[in-house]
Amino acid sequence: MKIKPLADRVVIKMEQAQETTKSGIVLAGTAKEKPQIAAVVAVGPGGIVDGKEVQMYVKVGDRVITSKYSGTEVKFDNEEYTILRQSDILAVVE
Repeated sequence: MKIKPLADRVVIKMEQAQETTKSGIVLAGTAKEKPQIAAVVAVGPGGIVDGKEVQMYVKVGDRVITSKYSGTEVKFDNEEYTILRQSDILAVVE
């Protein structure tokens, strides 16, 4: 069983938050920032959304930067994913 997003939705898996700062200080769990870089796990087909044609620009395997508090977090097969609209993706990391 797998997650298949609809319309212009994208399923992503967030990268782990940094455990230490660049200077080597270990961060407490509450001090860690929510990561904004994620891997694309599944992509919807696009099509007509809200009366407009939507073309999907991201593909499975892309690393992307997302809006900080966008999407809906879901737990599936003991893994945490986020489902969001393609418009909540800010950039593709190359």
